[in-house]
Amino acid sequence: MPTPDRFPPLSWGGPPPSGRHPLRPDDGDAFRQALRIARQRTGVRCVFGGEIGDGALRLTEFVGTLTDSMRGLRVVPGRGLGGYVIARQRPYAVNDYVPATTITHDYDSPVRREGIRAIVAVPVTVQGGVRGVLYAASRDTAPLGDRTTAALMDTARRLAGEIAVRDEVDRRVRLLERAGSAPPPPSPRLDALRDLHAELRGIAHEIEDTELRDRLRQACDRFLAAGAADGAEEAEDTDDPAADRPRLTPRELDVLSYVALGCTNAEAARHLSLEPETVKAYLRSATRKLGVHSRHHAVAAARRWGLLP
Repeated sequence: MPTPDRFPPLSWGGPPPSGRHPLRPDDGDAFRQALRIARQRTGVRCVFGGEIGDGALRLTEFVGTLTDSMRGLRVVPGRGLGGYVIARQRPYAVNDYVPATTITHDYDSPVRREGIRAIVAVPVTVQGGVRGVLYAASRDTAPLGDRTTAALMDTARRLAGEIAVRDEVDRRVRLLERAGSAPPPPSPRLDALRDLHAELRGIAHEIEDTELRDRLRQACDRFLAAGAADGAEEAEDTDDPAADRPRLTPRELDVLSYVALGCTNAEAARHLSLEPETVKAYLRSATRKLGVHSRHHAVAAARRWGLLP
């Protein structure tokens, strides 16, 4: 389970990528976790927000509300407090929503039914594009204050980082899949694919969400099984490759994928956020399982078995 002030693990930003990959989890879970963190850090009981899609903000996630009056509300840029924040890409607060003169009042009816008075909204900005909005609100007119705004902004930054990582995973998985369906690449492109494969495994290593991490590693395995890498055909020469193939752990494969790129133990450790001695131990274990005695032979054997591109 994630700690209270960390997002469940798992950059590129701007508007959401079209056609999100099936591997990508619903971003609503990250927004829900952000709201739980926001409530804890700000001390404000009512927090809510949502993602931007089809040119508008949709309020879908709520903590501490008393009614469903705002659920599913579609907020367009420039309208209401949320629309003001989207259009200007900066936080904004009002001490009494309904009579406020600095915003439009397209959404007064659902706000009145919820009884909201003081409210602050902050954008979730990913590399220059607003991807959602987080709100904190109270039912009296006492200003929420700079500390509340700062805490909500920090939560939004953390959420933006999570979304950026998910975008990057989407991008790399799609590149990997396209490469896997392409004809066997020439040598320079094969080097690029090996680099991509290693980097994708490195991203998987950083993801604490067990299900997402395993699915990402399985995507790497499917890429190899498709025969996109040179070593895949060599593995077919064995009588029963699936039965005889050495069983390396995900961490051993992570290390080998960077060794295959020519990385030293220290460089692989830096990519994988491990200690060099830990990398050395994984490499030693992998070479033993592969029945070889050097890092270079280990890479060659892993490629022969179809474990690396």
